[in-house]
Amino acid sequence: MPSRPNLLIFMPDQLRADCTGAFGNAAVQTPNIDALAARGVRFGNAFSQHSVCSPSRASLFTGWYPHVTGHRTLTHLLRPWEPNLLKLLRDSGYHVAWAGQRGDTFAPGMTQASTDEWGFRVRPEGRFHDCPWPQDHKFARTFYYGRRETDGAGGVALDFDEAAVQTAEQMLGDGMPEPWCLFVALIFPHPPFHVEEPWFSMHSRSDVPLPVDTDLERKPAFMREIRRQYGTDRLDDDDWREIVATYYGMISRVDAQLGRMLQAVERTGGESRTVTAFFTDHGEYLGDYGLIEKFPSGLDDCLLRNPLIVAGPDTRQGAECGALVELVDLLPSFLELAGTEATHTHFGRSLVPLLSDPAGAHRDAAFSEGGFTDRETHLLEHSPFPYDLKAGIQHQDPVYAGKAVSMRTRDWTYIHRLYEDNELYDRAADPRECHNRSGEPALQGLEIELRDRVLDWMIATSDVIPWDADPRFTTHQREREAGL
Repeated sequence: MPSRPNLLIFMPDQLRADCTGAFGNAAVQTPNIDALAARGVRFGNAFSQHSVCSPSRASLFTGWYPHVTGHRTLTHLLRPWEPNLLKLLRDSGYHVAWAGQRGDTFAPGMTQASTDEWGFRVRPEGRFHDCPWPQDHKFARTFYYGRRETDGAGGVALDFDEAAVQTAEQMLGDGMPEPWCLFVALIFPHPPFHVEEPWFSMHSRSDVPLPVDTDLERKPAFMREIRRQYGTDRLDDDDWREIVATYYGMISRVDAQLGRMLQAVERTGGESRTVTAFFTDHGEYLGDYGLIEKFPSGLDDCLLRNPLIVAGPDTRQGAECGALVELVDLLPSFLELAGTEATHTHFGRSLVPLLSDPAGAHRDAAFSEGGFTDRETHLLEHSPFPYDLKAGIQHQDPVYAGKAVSMRTRDWTYIHRLYEDNELYDRAADPRECHNRSGEPALQGLEIELRDRVLDWMIATSDVIPWDADPRFTTHQREREAGL
């Protein structure tokens, strides 16, 4: 491994791990993601710490769990006194560039303080399209918009993602000083489900898998309420396949853009000195349980399992790491690769040893969290259509978005919910987490053990002590302040 490799961080939004070829999906076309995995390590048990964008990003940038400093909403962003990965890299001598700019990570002023260059060299055109359906249409609450029209035959929409990728290509082409860190954060395949040709028609509707369905009686209450208010029971199998195939098309567009980024690195001659990390912030229901998008108290595998891939010099090629991994582990991993250390207490564990020895030991559990207490309803989001019902459900009853913690071991998923029944799933026999076994007498001892581990984790990670101590007054200073 070069002493201080370049770092290409490529991060799509809301990408399910099981919707890439590298992670076992035979229907979706992701040749570049698969090729990256073939020359690196893919982490089959990597988990995000939150199922919503901003809390997840704040967590991976700081190495803190969302509860540590209250990064649990869409509007509590990283602030000047808080550490973040990009600033730590910049302070250690890296040239840090952010192609484009996401508004869901840094509070005002922090992008400038954390990067050497940021924003768009190529400006995106247009804006998000309006929903094409009347509000009572069965597709109106599914975020399905269908084929996106562009100017000219075969044209690529110059949207946020395309502008960010073209900007990144220009940054690399101009020759950034090494070592550099280039952060490319996309919006796709985040809804609305909407993509132009050739990606819209790339996947045969008959070939894509149907979402998983199950009895929701022993699942959290928000699931039943979303299905009721969204009216997703009106959708038939063909409707769900249409949504899934369009989502796959969006992923294939992301895959093509990843390929272009890797080619741009090759053109600089720096491929042998560059580590590429591919991951997302969280997943997507995509029809599972009759749900779409995500929810702040949702802690399901489809929302949290992450398609993490790391490739570069001296990494094992085509290897799968089955160790339990958390996205908070990314911060110390990047810092170790950069030959520097954090200047704050964090909860990540470096993945660097696993890049050369994917069978090595790491964690024995992965934790995630979400939701709010019943005293925080005034802090929850208010949103216009099409997110109005989602926001309204959170305000309707504190139970729906109640605070919860999940713990995944190799064998079990345990979810402790503050205001409703807990959940317990056999990960091997029930990987889609459909059959809640919490409360079964034969599993009582196991459930108590897992609950106690969650309690230990909450206590161990409840807060952090700042490393910069405040000076205290001496006796002489106190006397002088008092006028003695």
